[in-house]
Amino acid sequence: MKTLKTILVTLFLTTALNAQYTAFKVEVVGNGDPILLFPGFACTGEVWNETVAELSKTHQCHIFTLAGFGGVKPIELPWLPKIKDEIISYVKNENLQKPTIIGHSLGGTLGFWLAAEETMLFKKVIAVDALPASGALMVPNYKSENMVYDNPQSKMMLEMSDEAFTAMANQMASFMVINKEKVPQLVNWMKTAHRGTYVYGYVDLLKLDLREAIANIQVPVTVLAATYPDKKMIESTYKAQFDKLPSVQIEYADNSAHFVMFDQPEWYLAKIKQHLK
Repeated sequence: MKTLKTILVTLFLTTALNAQYTAFKVEVVGNGDPILLFPGFACTGEVWNETVAELSKTHQCHIFTLAGFGGVKPIELPWLPKIKDEIISYVKNENLQKPTIIGHSLGGTLGFWLAAEETMLFKKVIAVDALPASGALMVPNYKSENMVYDNPQSKMMLEMSDEAFTAMANQMASFMVINKEKVPQLVNWMKTAHRGTYVYGYVDLLKLDLREAIANIQVPVTVLAATYPDKKMIESTYKAQFDKLPSVQIEYADNSAHFVMFDQPEWYLAKIKQHLK
């Protein structure tokens, strides 16, 4: 059991640490080789609670919540490039030695970006249901340069009533997780997100196309991919998007939607531990 002194020291260090950075909040738990845990879009670091409970026994877990989400103060645009640059500063300033990146969705894509740009800074990337170019999957006739902040969809979402936004969040969450007990948590994360960050940050994600840049990655990359609703289509998508990184290891989680850690928790944790070794 933690002593009061340990709790106070941890609280002080965490407060001092977060005072240095504006693009995210970090909680540090455990001791050992460092792991950076990046949540998916609109999620908070709480998405990693079960993961951290296990991994912090043997590793030092740095749990991120990104600006604009989970009550963290929003930052100016461009949102995602600022986060990427500040994470690099964080790793260097805190003298973290070859941290492993574990990222879900946006967090996994962010991991690919970091490893492609800073080829010697990280040990490996473990991505949970993440692609190098999400926009290419979602936008017909996709071109990165066409993804701009000022567009009809963004305007509509910014002006959407809270009731309409909640209804949209419920619909999205129901598709992203099979474990329906987790739907209210996903909806709450989306509802409490800063609306401007939710809208424009998503444009940043859609704009990011790393399909060529991943060729620069020199560390091991593993992807734990969801298979719902069509495994064959998903396998084809991953094969195409990782064409420039043939060394990637992709493992497919059967009977799992986007939140693999919630739909197949035992399989997921076993694979995380396997690839950390």
